[in-house]
Order: sequence, then structure tokens, then C-alpha cells
Amino acid sequence: MKRIASIALAALLVLLTACGAEAPAAQGFKPALDTKTACSLNVAGHYSNFEALEEEFNRFAEHYPNVELTYTYLDNYNKIIATTLESSDAPDIFFTYPWMATSEDGAAVLAKAEDLADEALKIDLSCIREGMLYEDAQGKVPMVPIYTTTYGMMVNEDLFKKENLSIPTTYSELLDVCEKLKSAGYPSPMMGYNSFLIYPMYFPYFCSQIKDDPDAVKALNDMAPGAGEYARGALELVDDFMSHGYIDLEMCNALENDYQDVIMRFFEGDVPMMLASGNTVSGTEKRESQSEAFTANPFTYSFHPVPCSDEGGYFMNTVSMSFSVNSGSENLDMANEFMRFLVSTEELNRMAQSKRMVTPCADMSLDAIYASFGDAKVLYTASLGLADAPDSQMRKAGRQVSNGLLTVDEAVAAFGTLE
Repeated sequence: MKRIASIALAALLVLLTACGAEAPAAQGFKPALDTKTACSLNVAGHYSNFEALEEEFNRFAEHYPNVELTYTYLDNYNKIIATTLESSDAPDIFFTYPWMATSEDGAAVLAKAEDLADEALKIDLSCIREGMLYEDAQGKVPMVPIYTTTYGMMVNEDLFKKENLSIPTTYSELLDVCEKLKSAGYPSPMMGYNSFLIYPMYFPYFCSQIKDDPDAVKALNDMAPGAGEYARGALELVDDFMSHGYIDLEMCNALENDYQDVIMRFFEGDVPMMLASGNTVSGTEKRESQSEAFTANPFTYSFHPVPCSDEGGYFMNTVSMSFSVNSGSENLDMANEFMRFLVSTEELNRMAQSKRMVTPCADMSLDAIYASFGDAKVLYTASLGLADAPDSQMRKAGRQVSNGLLTVDEAVAAFGTLE
């Protein structure tokens, strides 16, 4: 366990005023506890650093100057958080994820979580976008989303302008653009991390096919015989796109991860479209200065839905990370108070923009890089009700078909048993 940020908030207030520009108090929030309360709170998570949260620590200090907040990075977070919550070093607030709601390991973690829907806490959950908030069978809300994400393609707008091309918004346009880029000398008009590859194209399409079919979702979740047929349309999309040769698999295989390598390769400036998730996009701004190629030849880039049909692409919105409060916290009242402060449109939008993530708020304030998603049809994975097992099988099927390891028929037949 590595302590990476320990902030004495009273001291920070002095520093802020010394800079000659006092930060304005958070609008709308009124303290419910004694503002002279002195205690400490610890937030534990898997981010190696969390500047956006530290900014919120500073803002909370405007109301509670004697509260010390720290952020702790936990190595191997998903495997150790359950035991950490049982230890003497248990955090007051901790990261949680959607998968925890459907797994035994996750259930042990959520069992330690405060019900944030408890009216006595007065946390304004109405600011969260419909479809983003998880409720358990008892109607309790053990976690509140802090960041959400989506899937799409980073586009080098300068290359498109150079080739006199428009960013595609339909599948037909995508094929046409890729053909023109290939003819213009780009060996791989589109790239992506291999195990992820064209997931941003086929998975939203797959979800769009089953979103209004509860029988399909149930069959997939139960891994019923023949459930793989529901994946056929999306896998045929994979097969069709890959058949055109617009993705060079050798170039994609050179990428060792879907974050640092994907970003730095995109910043080389010769890739028109790079498949990615919002989590990857969140790391772009910080890495602009780390890329010698981008520093020498900067270019304009943006993030777009991947067109998967002639109706366009989808804003596939899923929770990336949530916060939960440890119900056994020694400073439970203050931990809940911090959550009451944080769960607001103003604070959550600020956190999202600071990290270039997608806000969970109904009143969305998106970074300009996501502008094109404002016009896309929205799909919420939480509302879909698809379990982890069919999600995982769909990823494996798409990867094997896209790499030519299985035909569509073979992947459909093996769905549920794919390794």
C-alpha cells in the first residue's frame, strides 16, 4: 500500500490565499456538521494518482478546514480491497465498480458499504443520470458513480483535412473513408489494441440489437443453448469490416497495452483513427507533452462514436468508477458529509473535466473532445442488464473473429465456452 497524497487542508487554505487568488466557495453546499470538527478521512483506490480528487479535497476544506483527507493507492486493488476493509487500515471511502454487484467477491465488498440513498444523509442522487445509478434488491444504493466512460475512436483531424475527408458518421461512410485513406498510403487507416480492437464498433451494435429484447438478455445471461445466435449480427459486422483490410494486425500487435501505448502511438501523427475507450482518452492531455512527435508536430484530435450501421454509432455509456462509504468508518458522519458535498452536478462535472472523463450527471458538461457524442443515440449498460459472462464471451468472440481465429459460425456455436 502506497500513500501518494496526504493533504492537510488547513495548511492548504493558507497556500491558496497566499497565491493572491482565493478559490470561490462551492456553490449551493451548506455544511450540516460542526465546521470546526477535526478528523481525518482516507479514500482508497487503484489510480496511481488522483489530482482531480485532491482538488475536491481543497474545495471541501473551504467548509471544513480541520478535516484532513488523504488518498491511498492500493496495488492489486480488486483483489485486496475486501481484506483491506477488514483491517485496521480500512479506508473511509473506497472505489467500487459495476462488476461488484454481480460477483461473490464484489458482494463482500459492497456488504461493507453505506446505503447512500438513506434519506437521513441528504445526498442528492437526483443529479445522477438515469441509468447510471445501481440499486440492490432492497433498494439500497451502495455506490455512486464518479466517472463514466464510453467507446469510440480518436480521430486525427489534421490528417482528415489534409486528405480532404469528412469524419464518418455512418458505416458506409467509414468504409469509404478507410478505402480512400488506404489508397492515399496509410497502411492501417484504423488501429487499436489487439485484444480490444474493434470492440468500440461491434459491442455497441450488439447491445443495440438486444436492448429491447428481455428474452435475449435472459438467454445470454443464462448462457442458454443457442444464445450465441444473438451475437451473430455483431460478429458478422466484425467479419465484414476486417475483410476489407483496413486494420493492419501486425501494427496493432505492436501495442502492448490499451492506454499508454495506444496514446503514444496515436501521437506519432500517422494514424487517422485509433480505437479506444474514454478511460484511454482521459490520459491524452497529460501525455501530449510526453510525446516528442506530438510536441514537434501537434495536431487537432477528437473522440467519436464508431459508425456501426447506416444509422450511425452509439454513445455506449457505462460506469467506470464509483465511490462507496465504509459503513464501519470511525468518522462515518464526516465521510457521508464529504459524499454529500461531492455528489452534485457542479463537483462531479468539475472532476470529469479535470480528468477528461465522462460525467455521470444528468446535466452533462462534456470536455470538447467528446462533442460528437452529444448527437449520438445513448445506450446504458446498467439498464441493459447484461451480466459479466456474456459480456466476456462477446469480447472473446469479437477478438477471435477479428483475428481470423474463428469464423462467425464457429464463434456463434462456441459462444459460452470461448477461452
